[in-house]
Amino acid sequence: MKRRHLDTYVVLTLIIFFMALASFLIPSGSYQRSVDVTNGIEYVIPDSFTFTEKTNLSLLDFMRVIPDGMMQASEIIIFVLIAGGSLGIINATGTINGFISTVSSKFKTHGSLAILLLMLCFSLSGALLGTAEEALPLYPIVMVLALSLGYDKITGVSIVLLGTGVGFVAGFLNPFTVGIAQQVSGLPLFSGMVYRLLVYLVFFTITILYVLNYAKKNRFKTSLNEEVMADSYLAEYDFSTVFQLTKRQIGVVFVLCFFTILLMCGVLWWRFYILEIAACFFFMGIFSGIIGGLDSGKIVSEFMKGAASLLYGALIIGMAKSIFVVMQSAGILDTVIYYLVQFIEKFSRSVNVISMFLVQSIINLFITSGSGQAAVTMPIMKNIADLTSIPRQSAILAFQFGDGFSNVISPTSGYFMAALGIAGVNWREWAKFMFPLFAIWCMIGCVMLVISIYVY
Repeated sequence: MKRRHLDTYVVLTLIIFFMALASFLIPSGSYQRSVDVTNGIEYVIPDSFTFTEKTNLSLLDFMRVIPDGMMQASEIIIFVLIAGGSLGIINATGTINGFISTVSSKFKTHGSLAILLLMLCFSLSGALLGTAEEALPLYPIVMVLALSLGYDKITGVSIVLLGTGVGFVAGFLNPFTVGIAQQVSGLPLFSGMVYRLLVYLVFFTITILYVLNYAKKNRFKTSLNEEVMADSYLAEYDFSTVFQLTKRQIGVVFVLCFFTILLMCGVLWWRFYILEIAACFFFMGIFSGIIGGLDSGKIVSEFMKGAASLLYGALIIGMAKSIFVVMQSAGILDTVIYYLVQFIEKFSRSVNVISMFLVQSIINLFITSGSGQAAVTMPIMKNIADLTSIPRQSAILAFQFGDGFSNVISPTSGYFMAALGIAGVNWREWAKFMFPLFAIWCMIGCVMLVISIYVY
């Protein structure tokens, strides 16, 4: 019998209900906070915790929790929907498919170079745009390419899954993880980018070497016909067809490059925040649609489709916020933080930041949305970081690793399991290939986390 996993919304609803019940047992309390006038960030004052008069939730208070959470997270929810709509328009122009096909045709006789360039493209899309499930339509194309070059299905799925995955882990300009986590943590948007770029380079180098080594050892071991016959969807593809980029699609590539540079410059020097970044995504999608030859009706419909594809994850952010509406309303948020700090303060900062990573990894098994997990955990983690002398940037990096590493091996990750299904690779086969790299990621990640304490 197929095992069913609880939907993320059900998990969050149960957490909200549990916290509402727990609020009657946990005493109310609060920390004093101060605001740094130089950057406007609010910090918890250590050793300032005091218990306060007990606050209990009424039935009406509980009924308002979820709508209140949605309202408080509305800015982030709208941003995610705009970004999703923009990416929907870009995908409808066919530019992404054409770009991959063009690159692959140019390097058909140089398999390793094709793998390197494609993984680089996918990793940058993960790091800059938070691409994950958005890449699912591209798996058949890349699988066809990998098989036509003599590689197996593991190599083909690795190009996309590990490409986007390693970019998502570092996420130096990922609006759906780093952007939301930093906003929740009260940090300047995409601050600390230089160290995250270093993290990206380290993990990308490790990953590409691992994949290339596997691909070299397993090339030409399975015939193309055997792989095609094993999966009916592959038999539908013409392996001799190459989709060249049209002039319009080349124009879309320039639009994407322009807005990517604008975003990076805006974040680094012009103090772009979530409103400005949302505007960049919006016009990037509109201009891409116009230059890509889509009429106004098509642009609107593809924007709505793209936004709808992220609606599930976007509303999770509001549900996650509702957990903290309960805790704040009952006055128990600071009490929970106080007890957690009492437990871990006897350890060193290095152990504490690694513990944050482990906790985030466990939570990611149940809350698989990166943006939703950021909204759930960072309000607590940022305060624990303050009270244990860990930089908030390090706490966010621990969240990135906890969310990103397990996304490409956990069977509770929806888009990951969908990718394996499309590729015709079973989970055990993938886990056997992936586990050594996953272990390397975790070990290097712990080292990078410890170093980050002294960098930030």
